[in-house]
Amino acid sequence: MTRNHPQPSRRTVLGGAAVAALAVATGAGTASAASAATAAAWPTEFPLPNGFLPEGITIGGKPYAYMGSRANGAVYRTDLRTGEGGFLYEGATGTAAIGLKLDRDGLLYVAGGGGGTARVVDSRTGNLVTTYQLTDPSGHFINDVILLGDRAWFTDSRDSVLYGLPRGREGEIRALPLSGDWVQTPNVNNANGIVGTPDGRGLIVVSSSPGKLYHVDLKTGHATEIVLNGAADVANGDGLFRIGQALYVVQNRQNLISVFDLDAKISSATLRRTITDPRFDVPTTAARWGDRLYLVNARFTSPQTPDTTFNGVAVSI
Repeated sequence: MTRNHPQPSRRTVLGGAAVAALAVATGAGTASAASAATAAAWPTEFPLPNGFLPEGITIGGKPYAYMGSRANGAVYRTDLRTGEGGFLYEGATGTAAIGLKLDRDGLLYVAGGGGGTARVVDSRTGNLVTTYQLTDPSGHFINDVILLGDRAWFTDSRDSVLYGLPRGREGEIRALPLSGDWVQTPNVNNANGIVGTPDGRGLIVVSSSPGKLYHVDLKTGHATEIVLNGAADVANGDGLFRIGQALYVVQNRQNLISVFDLDAKISSATLRRTITDPRFDVPTTAARWGDRLYLVNARFTSPQTPDTTFNGVAVSI
């Protein structure tokens, strides 16, 4: 659990009026609500570069989607108003960008996949700020990330440990072993998507195989399985997104989103409805803008070549 570069403070990263102005121009900062009529005219589908191999998507306070590439760790940014986009961060050979989240200060926290790393990218400049080595470079898969309190929490699909990085300040990386009801199945993806609980005191983690949801205590790492009502499991559960007590579970190879109502204690979840769309082609993660969820199609069941086409789609919630 070492980091390759010293992490600057928020004051260092964000200092200067010029940077603040650029943050507004590129989509970081305080959200301003778009009118429903205007947003309704925005495209509900947009292209990504051929061979991009998308996995994660995040949206901050402005209508820009940031998506990560499994091919080389690049980050692509799309203007949701027009569907037009371009590379923010070019990535590097041998790296990957899986899940990612945009902080309110404009920093992107990026899960590095099989290399066992997490990276921080400045969304205004496209510069790589720092790289953390969370695990050994083999036998692990840093998959997804959520921002909660003063840390960014990362899942490792091949190990029963969560990693908490300090957000925008100096501090130690915290390793949080999972215990309690947690079951770690060998040779498959376990911990995948992650979100905070409604009260901000815990985490909800999905285990893709065999498809279970867990409520994780941030102090102890104790994981309590969430009882599912109306669904046998959430097999191939990938990205998670929560709005109040409503939990959206993206089930990638099922090409659907299952929407659950969480109880007050986060001990059970009742299936309310499912969302499907003919444009789904193994969607992995979701991010919200207004009354839409935006997803990227990873197309795991299609040839993963430099010429394979990829896209993002939006569905109404």
